Amino acid sequence: MKKIGIIMGSDSDLPIVSKAVNTLKEFGVPYEVHVFSAHRTPAEAKEFSINARKNGFGAIIAAAGMAAHLAGAIAANTTLPVIGIPIKSGNLNGIDALLSTVQMPSGIPVATVAIDGAVNAALLCIQILAVTDSDLASKLDQKRRIDSEKVLEKNKAVEAELNS
Repeated sequence: MKKIGIIMGSDSDLPIVSKAVNTLKEFGVPYEVHVFSAHRTPAEAKEFSINARKNGFGAIIAAAGMAAHLAGAIAANTTLPVIGIPIKSGNLNGIDALLSTVQMPSGIPVATVAIDGAVNAALLCIQILAVTDSDLASKLDQKRRIDSEKVLEKNKAVEAELNS
């Protein structure tokens, strides 16, 4: 199975990134986590990106805040799918990170999840891998069924309490 690369611009992003790590663990998907900054360690970020495919990665998650361009810098140096997680930080509460992640030029795509949306970033990576992995696809189907059952149980509880 291909592994997922998780790159964060700063170790302060770890509380959010850990949610992606936990989701990948839950599905048994291998991963590596690194701290590379698009601005402070551009050579290392580029080196990782250029070699990601040959090093066994199937997709990359890039998490950064404060209008950082990490996801774009990673995507510029690989043709693997890159999923950006804009991190809530600074005076703009993540809107700057969202815009810098989602507004990519034509030809260099970055899939972007919600601000602090690490779980969805991991799930999107899992869906990408599941295109060619039926066991992983089955695990995703099972998660969707379980999530649906949880919502329906909550619905029953609310109906019982509030409906006459």
